[in-house]
Amino acid sequence: VSYSELQCTSNFSFLRGASHPEELVESAAALGYKHIAITDRNSFAGIVRAHAVAKQFNIRLIVGCRLELIDGYSLLAYPTNIKAYSQLCNLLTLGNRRTEKGKCDLYKKDVYHHAAGIKFIIIPPAVLNNEFDFDPSFTAALKEYKEAFTSNLYIAAAKQYQGDDAKQLFRLSQLSTQFNIPLVATNDVHYHIPERRQLQ
Repeated sequence: VSYSELQCTSNFSFLRGASHPEELVESAAALGYKHIAITDRNSFAGIVRAHAVAKQFNIRLIVGCRLELIDGYSLLAYPTNIKAYSQLCNLLTLGNRRTEKGKCDLYKKDVYHHAAGIKFIIIPPAVLNNEFDFDPSFTAALKEYKEAFTSNLYIAAAKQYQGDDAKQLFRLSQLSTQFNIPLVATNDVHYHIPERRQLQ
């Protein structure tokens, strides 16, 4: 079974990613990946360099970004055609124009208005509460996003290495069944080699 990484943050996500897009793609090639997505925060900035290297290694670059919302849970967004890509670009432009340079203010209603032709993956909170469950706001968000995006919504399942991964993944599988939203495995990559961890 082949694996494709759908959540990679490059150094174009300032103070987040610690590797260049080219390094992420080269590492994906070394691992035998056939596809990789670069999903920088509210930006397509990393995909141009990633695309050039992906062509050299015969890897398909999955175009996407991570939408950080003012009033909702973060979403990974992947346009499925040229029109959807244009809409996602317009969405990012809208968020950039609202605030100072280097920031992007986006709201759920903005995403709903530009959602046609885009696949979304909701990113769960990193930690469970004391009862080993997610905050009720996450359950409410799943319901709202499912109504808005229907079959174009997925849930990211990634290990957090906080000591409760098994419980978290089990709870996500329950929510996946409850709301009929498929789980998608990601690694939430922020660097391509362990030596970059301190920088990240």
